[in-house]
Amino acid sequence: MTCAALAAGNQIVILRKGGIGEKRFSLPHSSFFLFPTYAHQRAELVHPDAAEQFRAALDLREDPTHLPLNLFATITDTYEILDVNALAAIESAQILTSDYALERLKWRRTQPLWAVILRISQLADPQVLHVRPEHGGCVSWLDLPDDISLPTHTPVLDDAAFQAASSDIAERLAPFVTAR
Repeated sequence: MTCAALAAGNQIVILRKGGIGEKRFSLPHSSFFLFPTYAHQRAELVHPDAAEQFRAALDLREDPTHLPLNLFATITDTYEILDVNALAAIESAQILTSDYALERLKWRRTQPLWAVILRISQLADPQVLHVRPEHGGCVSWLDLPDDISLPTHTPVLDDAAFQAASSDIAERLAPFVTAR
């Protein structure tokens, strides 16, 4: 569901704290393919106005053994969030509810929740990942096979729209956090 919102240009920020299999979340890559997953998908964690988009994203789960990688992300900014007020400031900038964000902030309380600003590109020729057991689990990063490459891609938002959205989030978060 988040991938669908990113692909549509409806959001540019994701909230991450890492998976249960990780001791601590990190951002070791500045750009990466988005790996759409359906783990932990619960309709009640999506804003009501995004409910249709949520259902449409779930309908795309045709073949669990072949996953098209059609989105590529580049990190432009990161914000370390420890304050619930920061979450409230960006609630409308992403499709997940404040309950979800608060749940993530409270999980592993000593570690921050990361707001990550992504410049998303749509791939002209999506790569297909043959999903294997090592691609499962609750982790943030996966190693992809060598045959997955980055073909021609186009940003989903033009430069002006992306800059406006990024600046808006930075302004909302400024009283609570520092960009990294």
